[in-house]
Amino acid sequence: MEIAVYPNPVLRTKAKPIEYIDNEICRIAGEMLDTLYDACGVGLAAPQVGLSIRLVVLDITGEKTGERVFINPHIIEERGEIMEEEGCLSFPDVRGKIIRSQYVKVTAYNLKGEQLEIETEGLLSRAWQHEIDHLNGCLFIDKMTPASTIANKPKLKELELSYQNNKAGVS
Repeated sequence: MEIAVYPNPVLRTKAKPIEYIDNEICRIAGEMLDTLYDACGVGLAAPQVGLSIRLVVLDITGEKTGERVFINPHIIEERGEIMEEEGCLSFPDVRGKIIRSQYVKVTAYNLKGEQLEIETEGLLSRAWQHEIDHLNGCLFIDKMTPASTIANKPKLKELELSYQNNKAGVS
C-alpha cells in the first residue's frame, strides 16, 4: 500500500465506520500492517493509505510482536497532559511538539468482532490519539505548538508544492 502524503485530501476526510468485518477488512488490515513495518512506523490509520474507513493498526514495539488491529476505535476517557515531539508517516521529515492526554481509555473491535476496552499511557496513548485523529480528518500539524508550526512551515510548503506537481504530472 502507498502512504498518502500531505496535503492529500483523504487525510482531511472523516472516515466512515466499518459495518461488517469480512475477508476484505482482514486483507486490508494485513496489508496495512505490512505497510506499517515497511515504513518503520508505530501506527497507521486507513486514511493514510487512501481508505476512508475507521481502521487502525498499531505496534509500538516495531518488532511484529505487539501488532494489533482495531476497528471503529474511539476514546471514551482521557486525562492528564504531556507535551512531546511527534512525527507522522504522511508527513516525511516533519516533527513537532504536541500536547496530548497522558492517559486514554479506548473502545474498539478486533478482527473477530470482539469489543475491546484498552487503558493506556505513554507512547501507546499518544499513538492512539494520533491515529484516531486521522480517522476524524485531524492532522498532527493542527495540534503543534506555535513554535513547531513556524519551524515546519518551509517543509509543509515543500510537501504542498510536491503534491501539486505530482498531481499535475510535473517531475
